[in-house]
Amino acid sequence: MDENSKEKTRENIIKSAIIVFGKFGYKKATMDDIAVAVGKGKTGLYYYFKNKEDVFKAVIEKEANELAYAINEAVSSCSNPIEKLKAYFFTRMNTLLKVSIFYEAMKSEVLDNLQFMNQTRLAYDRAELELVKQILNDGIKQKYFELKDVETSAITIVTALKGLEIPFFVQNGNHDFEKNIENLFNLICFGLIKRN
Repeated sequence: MDENSKEKTRENIIKSAIIVFGKFGYKKATMDDIAVAVGKGKTGLYYYFKNKEDVFKAVIEKEANELAYAINEAVSSCSNPIEKLKAYFFTRMNTLLKVSIFYEAMKSEVLDNLQFMNQTRLAYDRAELELVKQILNDGIKQKYFELKDVETSAITIVTALKGLEIPFFVQNGNHDFEKNIENLFNLICFGLIKRN
């Protein structure tokens, strides 16, 4: 089997595993379930992955990369820092809905004991924070933003979006999702206090 075929098979396993983990969750899903979804024997999976944790790691990495790619694409397509920041807000929250396993894993305390999950979260969080800092720094240089502490401002923005994930997605059921994100963006960017 050539490298291209191996990579396609591996990707097929990951795509099938996304469905299985989405249906059963990490703890209840088995390698047998993944094998059935792929249409392969379980022993065939072990050629590509050591165990269920290894498959789950590949799923998490795939979805984390998809989220990062979507955000970076949206941000880089904008011409000024205000548009970039707005694209970050909307793309981050919209894409989280699509990468459901990564999102569930990010908010799940059950998975905290998986070392790779913590590493993936930290790596993703660092990359996201750096992107927001870059947008803010560009905004300062181009005289769109006036900030005294870029680091704290970036942490505040990322933390605010994280803190609203459950209220927006779970409790609110996506009701007025776009309007809520727009309001959050306006609140963070323009504040509450009227300026002269």
